[in-house]
Amino acid sequence: MRTNIIRNRAVAVSHHSLNGWTVFEVDGEIDFHTARQIREAAIGLLDQGHRHFVLDLCFVPFLDSTGLGAIVAITKRVKACQGSLRIACPSPRIRRVFEINSLQPIYDFYDSPQDATQQPPTPDGLAHWPHPIV
Repeated sequence: MRTNIIRNRAVAVSHHSLNGWTVFEVDGEIDFHTARQIREAAIGLLDQGHRHFVLDLCFVPFLDSTGLGAIVAITKRVKACQGSLRIACPSPRIRRVFEINSLQPIYDFYDSPQDATQQPPTPDGLAHWPHPIV
C-alpha cells in the first residue's frame, strides 16, 4: 500500500514497503524549492523506525546541488541509524549529477525499485559511506 507524504504542485512524495525496504518515491524536481520538504519527509520515516530505503528517482526530471545536498543529508541520517540506502534511477542525466560530484561510487544504483528490492536489506548497506574522494 502506497502512502502519500507530500503532494503539492511542485512535488509528490510517497512510500511503500517491498521485501524489507521502504521505497521512498519522489515525483518532481528535487531543487532549492523542494529539497527541504523531501529531506524532512525522509527523516520523518526514520523517526517512525524505517531504516532501509530505496530512493526512487525514476520520476525526477531535474536534480540540482541543493537536491543533491538533501540526498547526502538523508544518507548521513540513514547511516547514523544503521540503515541502508539504494537509489533507483534509470536517467543518465540524473546519474550524471552524482558522477560530476564524485558521489556515484558511494551509492548502489538500480534501474527500477523492483531491481533494487530483489534482495532484502543487509546491515552493510552503506559500507562505502563516506567514500574517500581520490
